Amino acid sequence: MPYYFSKILKLPFDEVLEKVIHGLKIEGFGILTDIDVQATLKKKLDVDFRKYRILGSCNPPFAHQALQKEDKVGTMLPCNVIVQETPEGHVEVAAIDPIASMQAITNPDLGAIAQEIQAKLKKVIENM
Repeated sequence: MPYYFSKILKLPFDEVLEKVIHGLKIEGFGILTDIDVQATLKKKLDVDFRKYRILGSCNPPFAHQALQKEDKVGTMLPCNVIVQETPEGHVEVAAIDPIASMQAITNPDLGAIAQEIQAKLKKVIENM
């Protein structure tokens, strides 16, 4: 089972990043973390790397529900969404598939929550 879903776009990186953040907001997600991998690798290792951002997104009502069902589910949060340049010069947006990640937890109460989150994240990616 794939652990993510993605889409390739032929738009400028910054435009895609803005669209992703806006799309997540529409679906009730906020951005808890924004990791600029390119800048971090340059600063820490002095290496050049393609544009690559990791957005730690969270939908508070669903996070709250999940934490009430399973107190260690926080190890799987937030839901990461990446925006990266491809070797062909395009931009890929990819999101974790929460159903795939939740399979590691033996708590059936999380299934419905994971399905709802998956639907919202897929909608963000599909609407790009």
